[in-house]
Amino acid sequence: MTARKSARNPEDRCRLYLITPPRLDDPAAFAETLAAALDGGDVACLQLRLKDVDDDTVRRVAEVLVPVAQARDVAVIMNDRPDLAVETGCDGVHVGQEDSPLDAARRIVGPDRIVGVTCHDSRHLAMEAGEGGADYVAFGAFFPTDTKEAKTRAEVDLLQWWAQAMIVPVVAIGGIGPDNARPLIEAGADFLAVSAGVWAWPDGPRDAVTRLNALMEEHSPEREKV
Repeated sequence: MTARKSARNPEDRCRLYLITPPRLDDPAAFAETLAAALDGGDVACLQLRLKDVDDDTVRRVAEVLVPVAQARDVAVIMNDRPDLAVETGCDGVHVGQEDSPLDAARRIVGPDRIVGVTCHDSRHLAMEAGEGGADYVAFGAFFPTDTKEAKTRAEVDLLQWWAQAMIVPVVAIGGIGPDNARPLIEAGADFLAVSAGVWAWPDGPRDAVTRLNALMEEHSPEREKV
């Protein structure tokens, strides 16, 4: 997800969509952790999702982390704030149902940056987002999560329906890690959004990224043709 992507490529395998921890007291130290994780395998993008911090803190974190990700051809997505996405040089923005509307976010970031939309467990919201020009839709939470308070629980068949019927890429989110990702990959998720499942993985973030990539490779279209 290094450039705007509006249609699923059937040859693409599922890819990893990392999300930062909600609080980063030492961005420089986390940058080293991030670099190690990104070097563990393919990562499509990194979402900067910081909660209960001011704009200057977001700017400082972005200044440190955006170059680390982009140097590895990993797109950086700003959570909630299309204005800060543009200001800090991010590749796109992710908006929730209570954040900036899709059309407003698109006007702010322009036609070439990525705009993704949270759709919870709603087919209707996802179809509206797809028709409105979203570059991806996100369903969840699929599993219990402590990263944020999940307003809805999504079922795997929602992913299957979307993957079979729609061309807009779909992101699965919520409590995902190497130990439970397989059914979401098999269901047709284009991206797995993972936060604590990587950063809090017992064997370290790099190992989590490697394990998730191994699972995704097992179910890649090219592998299944063999």
